[in-house]
Amino acid sequence: MINPYKSLFLLLTFSPLALFAQEQNNKKAPSFDEVITEAASKHVKKQNIVLDTADKIVVLPVKPGTNLKNFSPNFVTSDGVTITSKTHDFTHGPVSYTVTIAGQGTKTYSVAAKEYHNPALDGLYADPDIIYAEKTGRFYIYPTTDGFTNWSGYYFKAFSSKDLVNWKDEGVILDLKKDVSWGHVRAWAPTIIERKINGKYKYFYYFCDEQKIGVAVSDNPTGPFVDSGHPLIDKRPAGFSRGGQSIDPDVFQDPKTGKYYLFWGNGYMAGAELNDDMVSLKTETIKELTPKSTFTEGSHVFYRNGIYYFMWSQNDTRDPNYRVRYGMATSPLGGINMPEDNLVIAKDDAKGIYGTGHNSTIQVPGKDEWYLVYHRFTYPKGIKMGREAGYNREVCIDKMEFNADGTIKQVKPTHEGIAPVSVK
Repeated sequence: MINPYKSLFLLLTFSPLALFAQEQNNKKAPSFDEVITEAASKHVKKQNIVLDTADKIVVLPVKPGTNLKNFSPNFVTSDGVTITSKTHDFTHGPVSYTVTIAGQGTKTYSVAAKEYHNPALDGLYADPDIIYAEKTGRFYIYPTTDGFTNWSGYYFKAFSSKDLVNWKDEGVILDLKKDVSWGHVRAWAPTIIERKINGKYKYFYYFCDEQKIGVAVSDNPTGPFVDSGHPLIDKRPAGFSRGGQSIDPDVFQDPKTGKYYLFWGNGYMAGAELNDDMVSLKTETIKELTPKSTFTEGSHVFYRNGIYYFMWSQNDTRDPNYRVRYGMATSPLGGINMPEDNLVIAKDDAKGIYGTGHNSTIQVPGKDEWYLVYHRFTYPKGIKMGREAGYNREVCIDKMEFNADGTIKQVKPTHEGIAPVSVK
């Protein structure tokens, strides 16, 4: 026999209205700190919001050109939560915001909005390579797409800029799963070069896939890129004294001879001249260039005033002490001489900047003006992420200067970044 009281109980307990009420009751009210750090404004670099819980100070890093005289963070609220302030003018310093949560009371925070140019790209990216394209008159950054557990990303993007500060996302330029037949994962550390052939510009894009190095070609710096169909480098060269992965390519043209070279390696540094087709190596020129004691990965080569500069990263990219060192040579295939103080960039504990490495460089055309492009742990959360910080990184740009003897002054990593540059 059916118990009518039990049936009524079940109806009331499991009706849609009852379930909705129960769901609402089970919702956890947000904390004051969660409310004050949920800024929905498109001008805010959301991954870089900083909260000092003890002093109730919030720093909202905003994108270049943000109007701070009339700026609303657009804090996200919900039922029972209100946020109020007396002004939207951030030009005179922090603004007080009062957060009220029903049943919990109120708290007041000091909120500052500051224009920071680092990170340069919005999102998680690493291993940046940069060029200035004569065809378009724009700068381009080609990074590893980060945020994938254990570096398992499978596509590459490009970003363009007229001034090294305001960057446009140009979208995916190479998808390993769609565009490459011989490998489909671990899209790492690309490098690119522009070359004019028979009056037309070509772009040769060297990239990592399945811990091998491939090359793809395009008529434009933003693609589409067409893969050559096979790896260019798939193993460590025979006879090298140190082991490691065949990754981290860097392409370079010698301005003195016009010849093109490729450098690569993790655990070892290899260099070789490229054939004129740019998609194969002169294997007889392969040479081991591994600097003593400090080399881990991330080779980068550039030329200035008769000197070939070799840069590389020291330590593991998951290490807060990931850093860049350099040496100098008189030819593109070494040997490399290291100055006594050869540190290019390293962490800054006071600024909360860690894991500064895997760099490239850019010279403003026609000027002796140089910039270091590198990645760091995502700020401020990276240093608290443990080993996961090594695949939650962001791209930064800071000024690089030289001493009178050609040695490099140590670059100080910053949140402020650089001022816009002009190319005449």
